[in-house]
Order: sequence, then C-alpha cells, then structure tokens
Amino acid sequence: MTKRAAWVLLAAAGWTLYVWISRLYLMVGTDDSVGFKVVHGVLAVISLGFGVAVGWIGWKALRAQH
Repeated sequence: MTKRAAWVLLAAAGWTLYVWISRLYLMVGTDDSVGFKVVHGVLAVISLGFGVAVGWIGWKALRAQH
C-alpha cells in the first residue's frame, strides 16, 4: 500500500470517528424517540467499529513503510 493510500485511510477513519462521536454527543441532549436513538446508536457503534478498523489498517500500512 502506498503512503498516500494509508493517509487516505487515516483521514477517512478520523472523519468517521468525528462525525459519529459528534452525532452521539448531540443525540444525548435531544428529545427524540427511543427508537430513533436506538437505531442511530446501533449505526454509530457499527460505524465507529469500521472507522477504528480502517484507521488500524492505515496506521499499520504507514508504520510498515518506516
């Protein structure tokens, strides 16, 4: 994997983590239904898992080049 591709993976992971952590934080203070919060909570957990996995792959690829 190229260094550029590894940086793209890290950027995608960072963006995913930022978006879903922000969304969870904002969702806590809202007056939405329980169903809305459950569905978006599940989506957030899955997306955070993918974000961590993509970040891990990017990090390992970047470290392998040194």
